[in-house]
Amino acid sequence: MRSERIAAWLRQQADAASARGFIFGMSGGIDSAVVARLCQLAMPGRAFGVVMPCYSNPQDEADAMLAAEASGLPLARVDLSSAYDAIVMDIDAASAEGARHGFDTDAARVKMAHANVKPRLRMTTLYTMGTAAGLLVVGTGNRSEIAIGYYTKYGDGGVDLLPIGALVKREVRELAVELNVPEPIISKPPSAGLWTGQTDEGEMGFTYDELERFLDSGPDSVAPETAARIQHLIDISAHKRALPPVGPR
Repeated sequence: MRSERIAAWLRQQADAASARGFIFGMSGGIDSAVVARLCQLAMPGRAFGVVMPCYSNPQDEADAMLAAEASGLPLARVDLSSAYDAIVMDIDAASAEGARHGFDTDAARVKMAHANVKPRLRMTTLYTMGTAAGLLVVGTGNRSEIAIGYYTKYGDGGVDLLPIGALVKREVRELAVELNVPEPIISKPPSAGLWTGQTDEGEMGFTYDELERFLDSGPDSVAPETAARIQHLIDISAHKRALPPVGPR
């Protein structure tokens, strides 16, 4: 079974790193619920989830609790709202100084920059807790999202392992059924929870089904305008999937 293959791989990774177990964020979505169950299969009793609300939809936290309770997963809670407020206030003050020197901002870029603070605070939280306990930080990104860079660099993209990184969203759903993830989590619309009403497909501008057809069967499998948008996202996000370029000597 796929779940057993991935669990075996996780055990190998932990052994190679002399890690005591795994830590991961619980967002209330299908990806984190699947990753949680895989980590539990790999090292029973050594998987630790953290829910990290930051002006989040309360339903997401409730779903994270549901997933944890359904599988007996230990879960901690760290409310990042006050940390977010403090850092955004200081950064906005510094940005205003930058604008006086010609480094202008605009509303759209500021909105996205502020939203990306949240996953970067979550990354910091997981690495702080994980380092202290000897745990590897496990990411929840899947192949569909990784391909187009639909994640925050050094945020939810800042992890040690990506156990479902080779699976498209459809395969993640199939794995969720295999792992007995609660049905309400499987059927909820995917969302990064970056702002109220945000959904993955709404932000991407195409459906996961279209993206997966493109990845599996090529650009001719979707409408030309959709293929062009997907290819554009793949191209401009290449830096997220590579180590930083090193300059010449």
